[in-house]
Amino acid sequence: MAQTDRCVVRNQAYQKKEFSIRERHNERKNESYYNADIQPDRKHLNVHFKQSSQTYAENFDNLLAAGKISTRGQKANANVFDELVFDVNSEYFDRNGGYEYAKSFFEAAYQLAIKEAGGEEYILSAVMHADERNKALSEKLGYDVYHYHLHVVYIPVVDKEVRWTKRCRDPALVGTVKEVIKQVSHSKKWPRYKENGHWVNSYSLLQDRFFEHMQAAGFTGFQRGERGSTTEHLAVLDYKIQQDQTRANILSQLVIKQETTAAALDLAIQSKEQIAARLDEKAEVQKKQLHQLNNQTTVAKQAAATFADIDRMGNKHTITGNASLSPADWQTVSALAKEGVKSRGIIAELKKKLTALMHKITELEKRLKQYEGLGITDTMQYYQARQRAPRRMANTIADIMRQPPEQEQRSAPEPKRSIGLDI
Repeated sequence: MAQTDRCVVRNQAYQKKEFSIRERHNERKNESYYNADIQPDRKHLNVHFKQSSQTYAENFDNLLAAGKISTRGQKANANVFDELVFDVNSEYFDRNGGYEYAKSFFEAAYQLAIKEAGGEEYILSAVMHADERNKALSEKLGYDVYHYHLHVVYIPVVDKEVRWTKRCRDPALVGTVKEVIKQVSHSKKWPRYKENGHWVNSYSLLQDRFFEHMQAAGFTGFQRGERGSTTEHLAVLDYKIQQDQTRANILSQLVIKQETTAAALDLAIQSKEQIAARLDEKAEVQKKQLHQLNNQTTVAKQAAATFADIDRMGNKHTITGNASLSPADWQTVSALAKEGVKSRGIIAELKKKLTALMHKITELEKRLKQYEGLGITDTMQYYQARQRAPRRMANTIADIMRQPPEQEQRSAPEPKRSIGLDI
């Protein structure tokens, strides 16, 4: 059955403390992402229809300080900003021109976002993401396909009439409109209403307005997202989990056919790789210890030069035959003598460690030689061949298992062949 393309728009409310979380994700400021499909090297392809000049929180505070918005009467944990996510399934963009088509599509969608927000001044950021690879569709089609979508972060405001109270000096003004302010309020921006006996959020009507807006802008070939459908309101992580689960089910069916032989080879390869890794770690430790000994040798050479200076001091003899030292030379000799006494124990301990270290290195070299004949290269060749041509390898193995074992030819042994050479 052919894929049905649907346009979807979601709206989510957030508290002020969540500004930085949404900013780091939307503006790609994180060092790593739970979404493994994000490719940082494509960050430059993301398109900003409006880019925040400062942080989201700073721009919000600036609007508040300038009197362009008001949080009067709000609770401490109130929602103060919303995010619209405009989306169509990846196949739609892939069939209609990919990246360039997506840019023009979401530029038109951004114009609807401006209307919904009540003006562009209340939009903090609008960015189209083009750096998220659709893993399942890419594997299905055999080339990279990206999931294009638009994030719009804005402040939900409504017009609120502030009226004169009884404390006004002019009784005639009491109850009349004093001023109209832009009140920050998610609940008033998107009030709930009853439909067929059920409470519905008013932003569910966005599905209708988004579809109609894009049709009027000349974009066709897709259907309207269903109002009230849970599918279109899935979080990004839930959506990725569904994709990964589908992919895992497909892969599991392929793996079952090769499970017995491949699993045994995988375990053998993993075991050998783990042994090699542990030996590499031990070798690295030994290298560091040898480096430390080299540094200590350098210190010893420097000490030898100091000893020559001491011998020079002793060449100054008096008439009685005794050596005569200046006060400065005596201080030098005295300090070195004290350090020498302390160093005797240290040197003896270092000699013991050096002897033990050389013994460990000898043992390590012997152990490494034992693994040279394990045939890791041949096993890896087979493993790589199975990765490149799983069906042919499965058929080859099945054919071999159906045949009786080959008898050893005594007259002329066959030359040794690596697994996978005929693939």
